[in-house]
Amino acid sequence: NSSSELPYARVWIPDSEEVWRSAELTKDYKQGDTVLHLQLEDGTDLEHKLDPKTKNLPHLRNPDILVGENDLTALSYLHEPAVLHNLKVRFIDSKLIYTYCGIVLVAINPYETLPIYGTDIINAYSGQNMGDMDPHIFAVAEEAYKQMARDERNQSIIVSGESGAGKTVSAKYAMRYFATVSGSASEANVEEKVLASNPIMEAIGNAKTTRNDNSSRFGKYIEIGFDKKYHIIGANMRTYLLEKSRVVFQADEERNYHVFYQLCASSHVPEFKALKLGSADVFHYTKQGRNPVIDGVDDAKEMSTTRNAFTLLGINESYQMGLFQVLAAILHLGNVDVKDRDADSSIIPPNNSHLMVFCELMGVAYQDMSHWLCHKKLKTAAETYIKPIPKLQAINARDALAKHIYAKLFNWIVDHVNKALHSTVKQHSFIGVLDIYGFETFEINSFEQFCINYANEKLQQQFNMHVFKLEQEEYMKEQIPWTLIDFYDNQPCINLIEAKMGVLDLLDEECKMPKGSDDSWAQKLYNTHLKTCSLFEKPRMSNKAFIIQHFADKVEYQCEGFLEKNKDTVNEEQIHVLKASKFDLLVELFRDEEKATSPTGVAPATGGRTRLSVKPDKGKPDKSSKEHKKTVGLQFRNSLQLLMETLNATTPHYVRCIKPNDYKYAFTFDPKRAVQQLRACGVLETIRISAAGFPSRWTYQEFFSRYRVLMKQKDVLPDKKMTCKNVLEKLVQDPDKYQFGKTKIFFRAGQVAYLEKLRADKLRAACIRIQKTIRCWLARKKYLRMKHAAITIQRYVRGYQARCLATFLRRTRAATIIQKYQRMYVARSSYRRKQAAALAMQCILRAFMARQLYRALLREHKAIIIQKMVRGWLARQWYKRSLAAVVYLQCCMRRMRAKRELKKLKIEARSVEHYKKLNIGMENKIMQLQRKIDDQNKDNRSLTERLSGLEVTHAAESERLRRELSRLRCAEEDAKNSNNRVITLQEELERLRAELQNTQKEKKAIEEWAQKYQDEMEQMISELKDQNNLLKNEKNDLNRLIQEQGQQWTEKMQRALKEETAQLETDLNEERSRYQNLLSEHLRLEEKYDDLKEEISLTVNVPKPGHRRTDSTHSSNESEYTYNSEFAESEEGSRGDVTKASLDMALFLKLQKRVTELEQEKQGLQNELDRREEQFQRARARDDEEHKKARSAELEYESLKRQELESENKKLKHNLNEMRQSLMSNAGAVSAAPGSPAYKVLLDQLNSSNEELEVRKEEVLILRSQLVSQKEAMQHKETMTEPLHYVEDVQKLGDAKEISQAYMGLKDTNRSPRFLRRPLEVNELVNRLRSPLPDMRKMNEDGELWLVYEGLKETNRLLESQLQAQRRSHESELEALRGELQSVKEENNRQQQLLAQNLQLPPEARIEASLQHEITRLTNENLDPKAYRISVLRRMIDLMEQLEKQDKTVRKLKKQLKVFAKKINDLEGGQIENVSPGQMADEPIRPVSIPRREKDFQGMLEYKKEDELKLVKNLILELKPRGVAVNLIPGLPAYILFMCLRHADYINDDQKVRSLLTSTINSIKKILKKRGDDFETVSFWLANTCRFLHCLKQYSGDEQFMKYNSPKQNEHCLSNFDLAEYRQVLSDLAIQIYQQLIKCMENILQPMIVSGMLEHETIQGVSGVKPTGLRKRTSSIADEGTYTLDSIIRQLNSFHSIMCQHGTDPELIKQVVKQQFYIVGAVTLNNLLLRKDMCSWSKGMQIRYNVSQLEEWLRDKNLMVCGAKETLEPLIQAAQLLQVKKKTDEDAEAICSMCNALTTAQIVKVLNLYTPVNAFEERVSVTFIRTIQNRLRDRKESPQLLLDTKIIYPVTFPFNPSSLALETIQIPGSLNLAFLTRV
Repeated sequence: NSSSELPYARVWIPDSEEVWRSAELTKDYKQGDTVLHLQLEDGTDLEHKLDPKTKNLPHLRNPDILVGENDLTALSYLHEPAVLHNLKVRFIDSKLIYTYCGIVLVAINPYETLPIYGTDIINAYSGQNMGDMDPHIFAVAEEAYKQMARDERNQSIIVSGESGAGKTVSAKYAMRYFATVSGSASEANVEEKVLASNPIMEAIGNAKTTRNDNSSRFGKYIEIGFDKKYHIIGANMRTYLLEKSRVVFQADEERNYHVFYQLCASSHVPEFKALKLGSADVFHYTKQGRNPVIDGVDDAKEMSTTRNAFTLLGINESYQMGLFQVLAAILHLGNVDVKDRDADSSIIPPNNSHLMVFCELMGVAYQDMSHWLCHKKLKTAAETYIKPIPKLQAINARDALAKHIYAKLFNWIVDHVNKALHSTVKQHSFIGVLDIYGFETFEINSFEQFCINYANEKLQQQFNMHVFKLEQEEYMKEQIPWTLIDFYDNQPCINLIEAKMGVLDLLDEECKMPKGSDDSWAQKLYNTHLKTCSLFEKPRMSNKAFIIQHFADKVEYQCEGFLEKNKDTVNEEQIHVLKASKFDLLVELFRDEEKATSPTGVAPATGGRTRLSVKPDKGKPDKSSKEHKKTVGLQFRNSLQLLMETLNATTPHYVRCIKPNDYKYAFTFDPKRAVQQLRACGVLETIRISAAGFPSRWTYQEFFSRYRVLMKQKDVLPDKKMTCKNVLEKLVQDPDKYQFGKTKIFFRAGQVAYLEKLRADKLRAACIRIQKTIRCWLARKKYLRMKHAAITIQRYVRGYQARCLATFLRRTRAATIIQKYQRMYVARSSYRRKQAAALAMQCILRAFMARQLYRALLREHKAIIIQKMVRGWLARQWYKRSLAAVVYLQCCMRRMRAKRELKKLKIEARSVEHYKKLNIGMENKIMQLQRKIDDQNKDNRSLTERLSGLEVTHAAESERLRRELSRLRCAEEDAKNSNNRVITLQEELERLRAELQNTQKEKKAIEEWAQKYQDEMEQMISELKDQNNLLKNEKNDLNRLIQEQGQQWTEKMQRALKEETAQLETDLNEERSRYQNLLSEHLRLEEKYDDLKEEISLTVNVPKPGHRRTDSTHSSNESEYTYNSEFAESEEGSRGDVTKASLDMALFLKLQKRVTELEQEKQGLQNELDRREEQFQRARARDDEEHKKARSAELEYESLKRQELESENKKLKHNLNEMRQSLMSNAGAVSAAPGSPAYKVLLDQLNSSNEELEVRKEEVLILRSQLVSQKEAMQHKETMTEPLHYVEDVQKLGDAKEISQAYMGLKDTNRSPRFLRRPLEVNELVNRLRSPLPDMRKMNEDGELWLVYEGLKETNRLLESQLQAQRRSHESELEALRGELQSVKEENNRQQQLLAQNLQLPPEARIEASLQHEITRLTNENLDPKAYRISVLRRMIDLMEQLEKQDKTVRKLKKQLKVFAKKINDLEGGQIENVSPGQMADEPIRPVSIPRREKDFQGMLEYKKEDELKLVKNLILELKPRGVAVNLIPGLPAYILFMCLRHADYINDDQKVRSLLTSTINSIKKILKKRGDDFETVSFWLANTCRFLHCLKQYSGDEQFMKYNSPKQNEHCLSNFDLAEYRQVLSDLAIQIYQQLIKCMENILQPMIVSGMLEHETIQGVSGVKPTGLRKRTSSIADEGTYTLDSIIRQLNSFHSIMCQHGTDPELIKQVVKQQFYIVGAVTLNNLLLRKDMCSWSKGMQIRYNVSQLEEWLRDKNLMVCGAKETLEPLIQAAQLLQVKKKTDEDAEAICSMCNALTTAQIVKVLNLYTPVNAFEERVSVTFIRTIQNRLRDRKESPQLLLDTKIIYPVTFPFNPSSLALETIQIPGSLNLAFLTRV
């Protein structure tokens, strides 16, 4: 890499804090410069000095477009700073913890729980290519699983990293993936056991360290076994390097193994009392770390989890207690106190409590154990010595024993876990998961670190060789010349450790020396390797240490303790004491080595800081007795060799776990620690190997698609490979920078960046050219617009100016004329003004002189008057002054007196008495005034009354006076004679007039007062009106307010109602979905149950009694009672003992629990039925007697009626016989001759009358059968459809299911608006049943029995009334017939005469006469009702006559036919004309009479009982949907089945009905189970099942369904059986078929969705392919075999056309399409959320275009209202989110309001994954994402990231009646149903 390639390039420079920092060149670099002028990102200028020795330039930075890639190998510049920066950006900014680095998955521990490991994520990664999805541990697991199945080769997943990096969690998730995806081959739940082994191994092998709270202190390799179908069948575990020293020693802030603390935390449990445990602070082995508690961990709860895991793996309670007993003994052993006896010996005090507990728990002798803890045995060649040991050695021996016991216990547990995970089925292949430690280096490194780093050297070598091998294979496959790539080979380091005279060899040799020591071993190392090996060094300041140059770093090892740890010695006498124990488990632990060593092979090791156990060599079991003599180093080397052999035999997959910081902070990245681990785990070595060759690799298609912009049109050839070669030769001059492979182009490091620069420059130039052109176009457009505007302005301005000039000229001329006349006017006015002025002046002057004279005369006269007046005024003034002085004197005197009087009054006013008097006076005055007011009021009232009285009196008086006046006038003549009386009257009149005047005066006063009062009242009324108006206004305001509030409340209630309705609809859909999910689960359990039965039948040779049960019986019971098959499952599961043992215990427990629940439910139903029976008995007992009496009377009356009817029928028959005889006697021979026209007429009439008679007979038979059945219903129970009226009938049903069925049938029957056997006049019966009910106390719970009783009574009454009416009609008809018999005889005679006459006519005239006669007869019959009845009777007579003679006539006709046939053969040619007319009887005669009417079909199909299997087989099991759908009417099988069912109902055969329905349902299930993956078959039977269900509803007779039928269809309704229960069974079956259809459709669509909706470029050229890494993604270019959007639309068209051809209901098609679109949208969105390369602006445009195409398809199919478009809303919003602007707060607000269908997690995920495809796009800033999160914080939504693609919307089947008439359906011969007969 050279920074001289680009001026002002960006480079990486070393930094002490951040390891690498980014900088930009500010000055061009020239060859030979020693300093680079740089500027850091913070703006700081820096001069970077180059190394004078190497002159290496800094590393170049990758383009921003490549930063954050999923695969590090996609980077153009591959080096350490680029890797570190890419990981940091992904981890910190995008919150992505997984990154590919070639074949390695780098996993950074986030120290935070992430929602990326759910089942939905597993399903999303299942079946996907590794490069097609974002990096994930699931992608590695899927790749391993896929390669195992594809390549038939075992796989390994190697998980490595230092403590706390997340190795165990990664391995756990990988195993969870295998358990979820593959599943087990049986119900043994092997995957649960594999996962259950984790808690056990974590309890005994994990501990808290300073770096990790749950650190694995051992390595393990788990082999997960698979069978030939690649289902999990078992597992096996191998362990490595158990850290035994942790049992006896822990550093500060660390803990012992978890199991010890779990035991101490559970010491209060009763079963643990005998262990005598206490707190963890009590025991020496658990308190050394001084921190026995882990935050957030409940050890007691963890113990419960561990025990449950033991139980699940088959380790029973006794073994568990034995294990805990051994562990407790180890804790007590650590507390044994050893005392010094002297300098060379030690002793344990007698009766040591902890040692006594240890011996008691272990079952050994106290004396022996206390002795051998302080002594050891020395053997020589001659004898044996027992030597005491000092205290320190005794303590070490005690600790060694504890470690040895724990190692044995660990081996035993691993062995039993493997036994539990072992499978009897032969293992076909396996996937191994290796969870092993990474490279370690500490301040003090000892034997443990040496072994760990030795193992990592071996693994790194294997890793390097694998990477090298893959590179070589890639080069050879592409036929590129292979050049040896220089990579680090650590074989010299491995030889230094394990070769002859290597470190381990010298260590083993030193251990054999009698006086070998660490110092002497160190000297041997120095002498052997110091000068010969460059990888071995000696520290300067130490002689007891050595340095080895490992692949990752130099490590200094301290020699102290190496020999002791390598020997790993244990006192054999202590082991002998333990072997002699009475404790069986302990003896089992210390058996011979070949029995004690588990398959995991964890062997013992001794203590120190860390003790290790390793796996022995399994290949040499014959040397197991000497295994303990092998050194730890030798055992570890052999174990490691076996591991490497296993790994080399498998295909490895690498996971490198990185610890981002040492403080466990979430999403915090420490570059120093990360670089150390990247160097140690080999990631950088992988990068270096890749960078050494051609790291960037492109297919020709991808290169052409990406760099098409760099080509010219003439460069593009039909052969894209040649095109790429030609272009690349022009673009890159150095041929060494690239190589052309067979399918790919290989580039050196940096070339992709160079090509990207060229592409960006070309795009930038193109953008500039586009901008230039657009700006030119915009400027020219603006110029033309301005030019046009200027010309327009000029035109208008010039016109305006011209108009202004014309106006000016007109105004000038006008002004001249005006001036002329104005001047003339001014001159004339001036003259006139002057003339007037002269005249005025003369006049004024003359007047002035006259006035002057007048004024002089007047002045003299006025002066005289003034003198007179002045003199008079002066005299009056003197008089007034004198008078005023006198008055003033009088006033002064009076004032003086008044003051004196006032003084006296003031003195009097001050006294109290005076005040009282005044007050008394005032009170009296007030009272007087009050009384006066009252009096006045009374006077007013009296006056008012008086006035009114006077008015009345006056009126009356006036009237009286008028009358009197009239009387007086009449008596005027008399009055003249009486003068005296007149005078008196005149006086009286005067008096009255005076009174009248007084009255008028009073009236006037009163009127004035009344007027005044009226005014006051009017004023008051006006005030009240004002107040009223105010109140009205207030009222109106209040009313308006109330209305507004009411409207608001109404709107609020409406909203609440809508919300409640929506909620109810949601709840209904949820309930429906829950129910349908239960149905699907029920179907799945049924299939599992059938599979188990088949498996049991195959595995068990001698089936036990009770297990023989056919599928048909099982299905029949299931369909008959519509109960879940769990009844049958529980019964089946409860039988037999042999088959139980073969099943898994967990499944058996589940089934047993389910059986218990079902038994409880059954018992509850039985109790409910008993209670209902008691109520039924009580209700029936009260009215039984009355019912019997009434019923018996009715039956007697009905029997009498029937007898009368029978007698009447006999009479009618007798009369008919008489009429027949009379007709026969009167009929002529010619008329009855066969073959004659009259004979034809009579024969046709006979046939028609015969049909009518048959119809009448059927009606009579139906009536009689109804009467008989009603009579028998009161005494006996017939079939399942009869109403149950007696308790005895219920008691006869022994089986609980039959009782339940009988009760449900009775309940449904009684609640139905009709009865099973419908009587006549149903409407009248229903109206009567709806009348007021009798006493409710006499009814049962629902009043059902009483309704039945009343219904039967009403039926009987109706029948009785009908019989009476029929009897009366029969009597009237009989009389009419007797009266008409004579006329019939006369008509018959006339007919005979006419027939005789016609026979004498020629044939043509005969036919014409016959027709004329027949027309006349029919006209007369139609005009005369009486004649019509006569004709009917005549037809009946003819019918009876011909019916008896029909057989004879047929025989005669056959004989004559034979005779004529023989004569025709004899007489040839013209002889035929000589045949007599009598011989022409069989000749075809043209129609002379009315043709015979064919009998109408009733839309039924009859079949025999034994043909039912053939019907089901031909119509269901062997039917080909394709032929039926294309050639025949939709739903034909459903119609045929229903027509067969109708016939069974018509003949009242309940067994046939039940058998047909059960066989139909079972056969449909069978064909779906057999061909359930064929969409056409499933769609066909879904359509037919729905049509069958609709037919059951349409012809059920229910009012709600009958209203859609035609009258003819209503006649075809079922007449005997109510099949409502079977409708529910068929509905459930339709739901199951619908779910099967959706699954089948999903399986077909699933492979197309991602490729068609995401990967394929529907709009070519919008998105270019970015540079990819080693793991190639699926190309977005449509190659052969890849799916496109057109593929999806074609498939949707296929689905739609198939369903339409099958006649699927339109509403059901809408629901299927909605489900299809949901699957498309959900799968597309889920993949978008898991693929960083798809989250770009151009991909958003592609998605929106694809969605628009889907919407166009919906519009074409008229399906826009089915809700399918709404299911795509999340995908649409995600695509819009990719395209909108993402910078400002306004953008964030717009995004929050726009993306309402996306969850917060999905929005943030899309923003994090957003990746620029071109250099012009920008990434989303972290600040913007935080803003989005803050704005969406209050959203209440599910935290789930992915959509659930398994959701199936609840389906409904709206009633869809058919207009097809059943009687018109023809059965094609291709169906092979000839045994069916149309009825």
